[in-house]
Amino acid sequence: MISQNVITVDGPAASGKTSMSRELAKNLGWQWVSTGAFYRGLAYIVEQEGVDITSEAAIVETCEQVSWSIEMASDRTKCHYKGADVTDQIYLEEIGTVASKISAFPKVRQALLQAQRDCLNHVRGLVAEGRDCGTVVFPKAPLKVYLTARSESRAERRVQEQGGEVSQVLEAQRARDDQDSQRKAAPLEVPAGALVIDTSAMSLEEVVSKVETKARELFSQMVSRD
Repeated sequence: MISQNVITVDGPAASGKTSMSRELAKNLGWQWVSTGAFYRGLAYIVEQEGVDITSEAAIVETCEQVSWSIEMASDRTKCHYKGADVTDQIYLEEIGTVASKISAFPKVRQALLQAQRDCLNHVRGLVAEGRDCGTVVFPKAPLKVYLTARSESRAERRVQEQGGEVSQVLEAQRARDDQDSQRKAAPLEVPAGALVIDTSAMSLEEVVSKVETKARELFSQMVSRD
């Protein structure tokens, strides 16, 4: 008996998890959320507020007291700060670096956890994408997916999306991979029982198709047939 209508998609940066999970949600007629937007949003706000990013207590206080919110949408998970849409800003590479640093704090992760889990409320189904969705946020998800890819492939994808030099992006990604994998709180790792897919030599359509086939087997009564 399936207790949660949720699919988790985890993996390192530029492994294809955002594009795949977004398309998967559309095909299934489900909601989609990038949980990394919570950390990116908080990282942006911490920067704007001039908060010391080495102070766990100050970051948690900012998270709880500053007016900001995360909103699910079909194209990008959005962030609002003091009434303004700052979605474009939170997806900059430098904000991702700050997000990786502050996400290493256990109390910061705990402060954001319930809001991430609440994304499952009042929806037909949810595809949740991030770095610890299958291990921490939704550990009982019936379907857990972990996408990976060669470092060079990931860097090239990020440059195509956001511009820049491959060598610089590759260096930044490796640094973030190290931070995410070595942190004590919810490190980046393959969830137990996950479907692991190396996307290096696969098209987006191929990856989506593979996961969607598995999803329709598990959630036959909960997915759209359109």
